[in-house]
Amino acid sequence: MVSAASRHLSITLYSHSNSIYSHLVRFVMSEKNVTFDLIEVDSNCVNKQLLDCNPYGEVPTLVDRDLVIYNPSIILEYLDERYPHPPLMPVFPISRAETRLFLYRIAQDWYSLADKIISNPKDTKSIKDLKETLISTTDAIRSTEFFMSDEFSIIDCYVAPLLWRLPMMNVNLTGSSGKLWQKYMNTLFSKESFRGSLTNDEINQRALVESIQKNS
Repeated sequence: MVSAASRHLSITLYSHSNSIYSHLVRFVMSEKNVTFDLIEVDSNCVNKQLLDCNPYGEVPTLVDRDLVIYNPSIILEYLDERYPHPPLMPVFPISRAETRLFLYRIAQDWYSLADKIISNPKDTKSIKDLKETLISTTDAIRSTEFFMSDEFSIIDCYVAPLLWRLPMMNVNLTGSSGKLWQKYMNTLFSKESFRGSLTNDEINQRALVESIQKNS
């Protein structure tokens, strides 16, 4: 699991456990075995260090020596180009464009709903919409090990942090689709790189929610 580094390294990541995009970046960095300093930002306090780097004070923010990047998509493309192994984006331009479009759809259709639920856990409409959106996408994992492919890719990195938070968002996938999603989630969550991307807060929060749901 991720923990704050004890010595200064060339790369620093400002992150927050409640931020799906922060988890996404940590997952990619873990998959590529990138060593970095992790600074967990308190969402209730202003972090002067972060503001000095990023005028918007947003997470995730990546600092690599003199370079500061604070858009998740730009961070991911930078990481995939600077650390090309294992590659997470397709090689060919058409496939790369199609992947970028699908990632955009995930951000617009899935992450936007997750953001609403995290901000307002009683938003039953967004909970229902996210559940229906996932179920309608079940074919993408029906006959392949990973998302639309037998090869692990950036799309799997995108969806994993959201899927990890389903219990906390009270999104329960049932029936035959739920079984397929659970199988897919088990595959993702058992990856060493995914386990390495988790913070203690993310592990403890999920364990607490699952315990409450089991006993309710």
